[in-house]
Amino acid sequence: MSIYEIIILSVALALDALIVSFSYGTVIKEERCKNAFLLAFSFGFFQMLMPILGWYFTNLVYYYLERYSKWIVFTIFFLLGYKFLRDAISKTEKNRISCISLTCILCLAFATSIDAFGAGASVKFLNLGIWKPAVVIGLITYTLSFSGFLIASILKNISEKHVGIFGALILFYLALKSVM
Repeated sequence: MSIYEIIILSVALALDALIVSFSYGTVIKEERCKNAFLLAFSFGFFQMLMPILGWYFTNLVYYYLERYSKWIVFTIFFLLGYKFLRDAISKTEKNRISCISLTCILCLAFATSIDAFGAGASVKFLNLGIWKPAVVIGLITYTLSFSGFLIASILKNISEKHVGIFGALILFYLALKSVM
C-alpha cells in the first residue's frame, strides 16, 4: 500500500469524525478551540488505536485466513463503503447531537473509529506493517476533525450526505483495487 493509498484510506476513515466535528462546530459556540481540540484529539487517538487493534487481532487468526485474504479485504472495504453510503442517505438534520461531555466525546470517538478496526485487519491481510498507516490515519483524522469543527460556521451549506457518499466511493474503490 503506497503512501498515496494510505492517505486515501485515512481520509475515508476520517470522514465520520469530520462530519461529527462539523456538526458540533455548527451548534457549539463557547470555548470553540478547546472543544475542537478535545474532539479532534479523541477522534485522532481512537482512529490510530483501532487499526492497531484490528491488525493485532487479525495476526492471531491470519494463518487460517491467509488464502482468502484478498476477498476478506474486498468484503471489509465494500461493507464499510456500504455502511457509509447507507448512513449518508439516511441522515437527517434532526439527528444532530447537542451534548459535549467527556463521556459523549469518548463514545463518539469509539463509534466513529470502529471501521478503522476493519481497516487494520485489511492492512494485515495485505501483509503490511500497521504503525505507519495507523499514525497517518490518526493525524489526518485529527487534522480534519479540528478543521471541520472550526470552519463549520463558514461552511454550513456543505451537505453531510455528500461527504458520506464521497467516503463510500473511496471505500468502494479500495475494495475493487484489493481484488484486481
